[in-house]
Amino acid sequence: MDVLEFSFSLLIIIMFFSYSTWYITKRWLKSSIPTNWPLLGMLPGLIRNAHRIHEFVTAFLGETGGTFEFHGPILSNLNMLITSDPSNIHHILSRNFSNYPKGLEFREIFDILGNGIFNVDSELWEIHRKTTMSLMSHAKFQTLLERNMRDTIENGLVPILDAFAKQGAPLDLQDVFQRFTFDAISKLLLDHDPRSLSIGLPYVPCEKAFNDVVDALLYRHILPQSCWKLQKWLRIGKEKKLIQAWEAFDEFLYPCISRKQEELMHKTIKEEDFDLFTAYTKAYNQWNNGDNSGNVQEFLRDTFLNLMFAGRDTTSAALTWFFWFLAKNPLVEKKIREEIQQQLHLKEDEILKHFNIEETRKLVYLHGALCETLRFFPSVSLEHKLPLELDILPSGHRVSPNTRIVLSFYTMGRMETIWGKDCLEFKPERWISERGRIKHEPSFKFPAFNAGPRTCLGKEMAFIQMKMVAATLIYNYHIELVQPQIISPTPSIIVQVKNGLKVMLVKRVHLQSS
Repeated sequence: MDVLEFSFSLLIIIMFFSYSTWYITKRWLKSSIPTNWPLLGMLPGLIRNAHRIHEFVTAFLGETGGTFEFHGPILSNLNMLITSDPSNIHHILSRNFSNYPKGLEFREIFDILGNGIFNVDSELWEIHRKTTMSLMSHAKFQTLLERNMRDTIENGLVPILDAFAKQGAPLDLQDVFQRFTFDAISKLLLDHDPRSLSIGLPYVPCEKAFNDVVDALLYRHILPQSCWKLQKWLRIGKEKKLIQAWEAFDEFLYPCISRKQEELMHKTIKEEDFDLFTAYTKAYNQWNNGDNSGNVQEFLRDTFLNLMFAGRDTTSAALTWFFWFLAKNPLVEKKIREEIQQQLHLKEDEILKHFNIEETRKLVYLHGALCETLRFFPSVSLEHKLPLELDILPSGHRVSPNTRIVLSFYTMGRMETIWGKDCLEFKPERWISERGRIKHEPSFKFPAFNAGPRTCLGKEMAFIQMKMVAATLIYNYHIELVQPQIISPTPSIIVQVKNGLKVMLVKRVHLQSS
């Protein structure tokens, strides 16, 4: 090959790589779809957008019709199908439910939950679900829930709000809601008040450990399994925080369980008595066939930790985003306040104190505003599934056994194809019928409480809690966001407000009297 031929060949190669670089860069700038690099797959794009993972997924699902095949690095086992298509959601979570159990990989990612209801399949899941359904449908459960809410609001929440209003000091509303739901669920399940919602806002390790967990669990979905398992072994990064959270949970739960067991040993339980702890102990005996060689304390720890996750994080996150939406939509807040006054028969200058569960059902517009909040920020942002057998989804995508499937619930609330052209508008009216009643949407369109056989059992309880807290704040206080403040979602399983929601409170009775 002479010099001329060599120069010409070199020029062709340079032109080829220049064009490839230009094309990829241009495509990357215009499109949200991650580039599929040789060997590395789409992992670089995923890592680059890890801090804004939900917006990233929403963008490329919007470009691809709601379903996208993600390719991970070679030999990493990180290939996955990501979907927000309602027909796929319905198929996976309901119509072909038996083909999509939690599976071994899910249990490894969520190992901190042990043998709780969110982490198990088959017989143990059925025992958990049957026990929980029986408890929540019991007439005395409503009485216990109402008493628990009244006590936590009057003796925990209101004194904190009054103190900050009197001081004129900024308050992190998300922190207060997390403390509120943690104390409430601890008292309901364990008959123990950790008093994290006290004047001075004391640091309670178990209460704060939940935040580290939901953050770390999402990264286990993003990183190859070998990476996060190595971090776990070395006790570094987010895995270190997860280990510390696990220890905090155990240090809180096991003493509570032992104390409750000791109390029940010296108490005669009658058939008509209603006690959650006793009911779950019986469930363990049913699962273990009366074999005393098992560890009932470990079973109860897993059971209560799962229920605390459901009771603490999801409700507090929804309430935080709800008040952020109200700050941006003052007319919605005004309508809710007017509804509270009318439906609960309050005078203009009257302070709203505790009201009962039946009265919460009258607050239809408030219910719609909460549903609209959950549409944008569902209680659980995603679900992770693995098929047992070959399947073809309604979207036409073929999934083989053990194909990792991620269901993006966060994305669904922002899709024009599902909610219409006004999908990015906050409109509580979309949840209210022409007759002024609550309009229910199918769970595969609105999966804030999951869908199919694994639909959340605590849905009604969550709405009761949110309405009681929301109505108390809206009617008794004027709430303003502290400025300047950047509000963005956390990259986690439970979508919280990054860095909290700072507000200023003024008691409305003071505004009226002045």
